[in-house]
Amino acid sequence: MAAAEEKSDKGIDLFAVRSILFLPASNERAIAKARDASADLVVLDLEDAVKPADKRNARDAAVAAVASGWRMPVAIRINAIGTEWHSLDLDAVARAKCDLVVIPRAISAHLVHGVAEAVAKPALAMIETAAGVLAAAQIAGASVGLIAGTNDLRSDLRLPLDATRAPISASLQMIVLAARAAGIAAFDGVFNRLDDPEGFMREAKEGRDLGFDGKSLIHPNQIEPCHRAFAPSAAEIERARALVDAFKGGAERFGNEMIERMHVQDAERVLERAGG
Repeated sequence: MAAAEEKSDKGIDLFAVRSILFLPASNERAIAKARDASADLVVLDLEDAVKPADKRNARDAAVAAVASGWRMPVAIRINAIGTEWHSLDLDAVARAKCDLVVIPRAISAHLVHGVAEAVAKPALAMIETAAGVLAAAQIAGASVGLIAGTNDLRSDLRLPLDATRAPISASLQMIVLAARAAGIAAFDGVFNRLDDPEGFMREAKEGRDLGFDGKSLIHPNQIEPCHRAFAPSAAEIERARALVDAFKGGAERFGNEMIERMHVQDAERVLERAGG
């Protein structure tokens, strides 16, 4: 799998993905709602969101759910290597018609490559441990995208329950750096407080400022604000258009600043994200 690949081999432009909605594959009602939602990518979860007693039913439900058409790409998150469900999940995903596989607790490129090869599908790797953060650059080379698993990362780092995101800021930046170096997309972790929309927007905007392409979500109500947070503002779009129109080549003055080709590329990226 080429490290600089910008799309999965099924043609999914992950750089255009802003929202990744995770939901338990065991929840039939949630799956039905997700089909009509506006998420850019849906992940049917076999891991943390599913009780051990429900693992088999969730696996069967995920395979059945992806057998019919969806308006957006759909992935299945498997259980981690070393668990009793891992090999059964691999067999199920290999025959399922999902677009991607999501690998939890990725700690090595070898692990990610092995899973992707076993299921014959491109892999999104979740970086959610200290070991995963330190190996992120290598993991990115075997993946089509990285997802920050912030809840597990906090636990692995033994942070207090009421800690802010400051203690994991360096880890988040390393995930973005690894993704950018490999030419793949990067996605911020989930926001747990469903009754705090203002907090969600602050965190989503912070994620965009860090360089993430989008964010993981745990409820459909988070989709629309997520899309707003990761969309360029009207002022950004206006400035980008003016910059592109003004550029004549080489280093030159634009208002009170000096610009060159890289600034034009940044502006063109803003316009592409805004839909032109």
